[in-house]
Amino acid sequence: MSADTIAGPVSGTRGAVVRPGSPELAALLERLAAGAAEREQQRLAPHEQIGWVKEAGLGRLRVPVEEGGAGASVRELFEVLIALAEADSNVAHILRTHFWFVEQQLQTDDSAARARGLALVNSGALVGNGFSEKSKHPVGLYFDTTITPDPQGDGYRINGTKFYSTGTIYSDYTQIWAAAPDNRIAGAVVPVNRPGVTLGDDWDGFGQRLTGTGTTSLDNVHVKEEEFFDLGEPDGEAVPGYQGAFLQLFLQAVTAGILRSVRNDAVALVRRRDRNFSHASAPQAPTRDAQVLQVVGEISADAFAAEAIVLAAADRIQDAVDSVTDGLPSAEAAAAAQLAAAQAKIAVDRFSYATAARLFDVGGASATQSVHNLDRHWRNVRTISTHNPTFLKATAVGDFEVNGTEFPANAYF
Repeated sequence: MSADTIAGPVSGTRGAVVRPGSPELAALLERLAAGAAEREQQRLAPHEQIGWVKEAGLGRLRVPVEEGGAGASVRELFEVLIALAEADSNVAHILRTHFWFVEQQLQTDDSAARARGLALVNSGALVGNGFSEKSKHPVGLYFDTTITPDPQGDGYRINGTKFYSTGTIYSDYTQIWAAAPDNRIAGAVVPVNRPGVTLGDDWDGFGQRLTGTGTTSLDNVHVKEEEFFDLGEPDGEAVPGYQGAFLQLFLQAVTAGILRSVRNDAVALVRRRDRNFSHASAPQAPTRDAQVLQVVGEISADAFAAEAIVLAAADRIQDAVDSVTDGLPSAEAAAAAQLAAAQAKIAVDRFSYATAARLFDVGGASATQSVHNLDRHWRNVRTISTHNPTFLKATAVGDFEVNGTEFPANAYF
């Protein structure tokens, strides 16, 4: 895959890569935070902001230094993601499948594929996704979208429709998964401006409104040989993996960042209030009211807890990364990563909705005015939590703990 096939101009070369903890990263986060609430309220897609992300080389955080990136550990990546979601949760969420693509390149034992994939990332390109479908197939690696040999003998052709294409409208490439002949699963990474690719911004969920989680249509899209990948049979022997855990924990990182933003808004809300509730326990201003301060303190504690939980789980994913041999992590490390990511979701979901809603306990009725857009936090957290039902995660964890049952071998766990 060459840089000249990327959709539109791409900034962010090997000479520009922001690093965890750097002043450049702090400046980028501050810039992204400015106007984030207004962008969501007015439905202003953050194309410009994603451009800043690309210019900073943020998409190369996990690429090793010797291969052109920042060389961040898994924990450092998740620390950045939490801070990014604190600044703008939509921008953080948009990058989810890009960082998944990077992680796939880092795990593979196919050196040629790794080199191509990392060259694409180092060019400054972002990679979206075409995985999920509105289909009656069983959940898992079963697709209506097809990838078949080109009748002219020149590569392949993809046909189908994808939904939940998060981030793709902001991306340069998209990774499409499809059904191939002989009961195999395959796919391709193709430029989004290739003829036959149509991106729709038709996501109408009440939260994470600007993530571009809409429809991708594929009409006889040409795929070059080097863009094609083959995953084998969907019902073949399960192999250990941590990619699903990575994808799940990414969402909890976004939630943790949102809770930090809730904390920030709670502090700002109390500081700007001139009067207290009419029947408050003390007549002084809210900044001196012990009960109001208690609520702010509890919100702060929940934000801290969410971050700590996510980072502890990130360490288990790092263990899985470190165990990879011949393209696969050890079964034990993969299971520990899956367990930690599932536990993190279960734990964070138990308090995150309530924490986001408690913002109104410190502001009263005036805080519900649309001009403040404070309801976005609850809407965004609740939307993120619907990615894989929490009760099913809890059931799987309980079954693992009590009966030693392996976790589901599908892309949604």
